[in-house]
Amino acid sequence: MSGFDTIEDCFEELTPYVKICETGLSSDPLMNWRLSQLDNITLVSNSDSHSLEKLGREANVFDIEDVSYNTLYNVLTNKDARRFLYTIEFYPEEGKYHYNGHRLCKVNLSPTESKKINNICPVCHKKLTIGVLHRVEDLADRSEDEDRQFGVIPFKSLIPLKEIIADYYEVKSASKKVDTLYDLMLHQYGTEFNILLDISLGQMQQDGFKDIGQYIDKVRKGEVEKIPGYDGEYGVIHIKKQTSSNVQNLFTT
Repeated sequence: MSGFDTIEDCFEELTPYVKICETGLSSDPLMNWRLSQLDNITLVSNSDSHSLEKLGREANVFDIEDVSYNTLYNVLTNKDARRFLYTIEFYPEEGKYHYNGHRLCKVNLSPTESKKINNICPVCHKKLTIGVLHRVEDLADRSEDEDRQFGVIPFKSLIPLKEIIADYYEVKSASKKVDTLYDLMLHQYGTEFNILLDISLGQMQQDGFKDIGQYIDKVRKGEVEKIPGYDGEYGVIHIKKQTSSNVQNLFTT
C-alpha cells in the first residue's frame, strides 16, 4: 500500500545501490522469483527477536571462513552460491494476511477466487481484505511454473521443532508433553537446527525418536498441508499424518 510498484519508484537514482532484499515472513523466494526486477538482487531471510524461541525461524546459511563485513558484503552483493548455500524460510501461508478474505464472515479466498467475484465478500458484500499473495499476483511478470534460468540461492522451508512435536501429539506447542520431548531431543543432538537439517531419519530411529523423526523427514520433503491465513487470522501448517506409538513409549519406560 506504499504506492511503489518498482524498486525504481521507491529509490529513484539510488536504485543501482540496492543489491540485497529481505523477503520477510510474509513472502518466500518462490513468491519473489516471480518478479523479474529482482533477478539481479540477492534475497536474504532474517529472523526477528520478538521471542527467543522464534530466533532462527528464518536464517541465512553460509560456508565462509573469514566472517567479516567485507566477506559478507562480497558474498551477498555477488550472489556467491558457492558460499551462500541457502536460506531457511518460514511458510508464508502461516502469516495473518496471505490470502484474501473476511475473518468474521469466515471467507478465505485465493487471489484467483477473489478476483472472480471482484474482491467483494459473498457474505456481507463489502470489499475483502486483500492479502500478500494478491499483491504478488498483481506485480508478477512470471507464472508460478515458469522455469528460472537466472542464478538463484536455494531455500529450505522449515517448521520449528516444538510445532512439529505439537502437531504429532495434536496439542498446543506450549504443553508440558512438547517441552519434555523437545528438551530430550536437544540433549541428544545439541541444537534445533541440527535436528531439523542434519540428523538422519535412520539415526533418529536408532535413538528412539522414530515417529518424530518421520515427521521431521516429511517437513524436509515438503510433505505438509497448508491452510493460508487471511484478514488477521493466522494460517495453519500441518504435517501429513501417520500413526504409531513409539514416541509415547519414551514417557512410559
